[in-house]
Amino acid sequence: MSSPLLTSLAATDIDTGNTAWLLAAAALVMLMAPGLALFYGGMVRSKSVLNMIMMVFGALAVVSVVWVLVGYSIAFGDDVVGGLFGDPFQYLAFGDMVDGVTASGIPLPLFAIFQGLFAVITCGLVAGAIADRTRFGAWLVFAALWTVLVYSPVAHWIFDFDAEGHTGGWMANQLGAFDFAGGTAVEITSGASGLAVALVLGKRIGFGRDPMKPHNLTLVMLGAGLLWFGWFGFNAGSQLAADGRAAIVFVNTLVAGCTGCLAWLLVERVRDGHATSFGAASGVVAGLVAITPACGFVTPLGAMAVGLAAGTLCAVAIGWKYRFGYDDSLDVVGVHLVGGLVGTLLIGLLASTSIYADGADGLLYGGGLDQLGKQAVACVATFTYAFVVSGLLALALERTMGFRVEEDHEVTGVDLVIHAESAYDLHAATGGARPHLGGSGGSLLDRHDQ
Repeated sequence: MSSPLLTSLAATDIDTGNTAWLLAAAALVMLMAPGLALFYGGMVRSKSVLNMIMMVFGALAVVSVVWVLVGYSIAFGDDVVGGLFGDPFQYLAFGDMVDGVTASGIPLPLFAIFQGLFAVITCGLVAGAIADRTRFGAWLVFAALWTVLVYSPVAHWIFDFDAEGHTGGWMANQLGAFDFAGGTAVEITSGASGLAVALVLGKRIGFGRDPMKPHNLTLVMLGAGLLWFGWFGFNAGSQLAADGRAAIVFVNTLVAGCTGCLAWLLVERVRDGHATSFGAASGVVAGLVAITPACGFVTPLGAMAVGLAAGTLCAVAIGWKYRFGYDDSLDVVGVHLVGGLVGTLLIGLLASTSIYADGADGLLYGGGLDQLGKQAVACVATFTYAFVVSGLLALALERTMGFRVEEDHEVTGVDLVIHAESAYDLHAATGGARPHLGGSGGSLLDRHDQ
């Protein structure tokens, strides 16, 4: 990513081409939120689908507001604590940035909200690790605090570059780690956070004993398609310019998703005897996760290798939760943590200065072990920070307001108990009638009678 160097320029200094591209890219990233909601909604049991969708939409609402108020300033404000934390008051509520323009000629408010949508997706991913058993109100509080305490600082570390009169984060500047669009801030952070919160909340009732298969694979495939479509804005938009490197990033995003899909299907065919639609969708996402940090540094051939590695390793990693006994409901650890680690580390092997001249060659391109070591430090630091802080935050909420639903509510289904709704009104399909106990939608008791 380029540095969001703020200058007070006239409107004539805005690059309309770059601005138009980032407007489109931001809209694509926003579409990833409902795409993720459908993807995750299809993966849970039918009694939890609306709650899962609501958790993602709730994250979209809460994180966006918090980002405008203080999150962006923490992530991209002038550093105040040794490369760890930006000034939370510098851009408070997006103040003093209306006339700001980035170094690439993009209005600063557009850059800021584009970055905020990354925070939205990252928080939404965490929800997948704790599906079926989470209080909605507590989740919204967690999303707000997590944005301030976890995502924004990590984004400052890796995305905020030094510029004239501005000091950014330690990981991008002092360490020199590469992360084009969020292998650390998005993927490793969501996976580590999801693991920590899942451990605090504990296993779902019946985990490892009862079947908990996806209830609607059509929704899963539709959600995966929307995510893939939005990912082009996520990755290629991070170039902050409509140029040749953005085009390479676009190609890399496509081919990594393709090879991730093929690799996952091959593992399934060899291991289980069947290549499934669920595996295809999961493999696409695994490839996209892994190419996210690497897409601006590797060749298309390298992107294919990244997708192959991620599709293979993530297909194996999703089984770890049964071996080690943690209940990561929708495989956030197996796909996003593992995929993020794969993609971030492979930069140290596959990076090529033919793609980014100001970068460094990876080990396989004659660059030695130096960049690989930097990538490893970034991975360990991100995982440790996100895991510890997210775990402590979840524990505090569980001890104070309660984070996990009551046992009988979990058995009944969080859709009915929390939202007083069910995703599928089967009586309407069969012509059945039901009494209404108040209001056009009926009461909670009425819905339990369905």
